[in-house]
Amino acid sequence: MNTSYDPLNLVNTYGAFGTVGQERLNVVFEGTQDPVPDDKAHWKAYPYKGLPTDPDKQPPQIAPYQLRLDWQMWFAAMDSAEDYPWTFRLAAKLLHNDPGAVSLFARNPFPDKPPRYIRAVLYRYKFAKPGNPGGHWWEREQLNDSWLPPLSVDDPRLASP
Repeated sequence: MNTSYDPLNLVNTYGAFGTVGQERLNVVFEGTQDPVPDDKAHWKAYPYKGLPTDPDKQPPQIAPYQLRLDWQMWFAAMDSAEDYPWTFRLAAKLLHNDPGAVSLFARNPFPDKPPRYIRAVLYRYKFAKPGNPGGHWWEREQLNDSWLPPLSVDDPRLASP
């Protein structure tokens, strides 16, 4: 878009990013009530307010607002959870259904009882082609299932310093 306007000298790029890529990495927090936190468990995603989570969900219009968690997770997806230690604290709060932490997401998939385990999975998202058979907005590919491995309330990695 910017290259089409540049010759007119009417507008310029604002902020740190003059372009937006066609793909993005995204970390999705998921929880389960199942006793064994493996790939057979029924994992439910904590949907973000702005970032893609569900391939069927249309991207929202949120400007001029900046959703703080979504913004931070965009950067976190480019590194590891160890580089963003606050993600462990967020997982601990989700394991307790902390109202402040849960309010950072679009909804709580565990409104009545907190999950037994929380994990975070790394996905690659890109816009789906218009008219695709499933009617999806996004195509997503799971890159790993252990950006943040399954954690329970008593996991020592969640201990506060």
